Amino acid sequence: MQQDKHPDYRSVVFRDRAAGYAFLTRSTAMSDQTIDWDDGQTYPVVDVEISSESHPFYTGKARTVDTEGRVARFEKRYGSAGQGSGGGDAA
Repeated sequence: MQQDKHPDYRSVVFRDRAAGYAFLTRSTAMSDQTIDWDDGQTYPVVDVEISSESHPFYTGKARTVDTEGRVARFEKRYGSAGQGSGGGDAA
């Protein structure tokens, strides 16, 4: 096995500045910044744009598309597709 091929796998703090949330995990991510963690150790810190604390899907603030309302408005405006506009099979 070749030595020194893989990056260093170590403890790293990921910090979501938007939510004010940070968590300690293991990663190969590199950073020049450090942070003093709750356990008294100093770890590299990587700032991220979004995490599970600020992502709309995980926070419950996700917008859902109201497809049923759109269909109802369309049918109200233009009529139901099943109502005879001709063009069907005539017997």
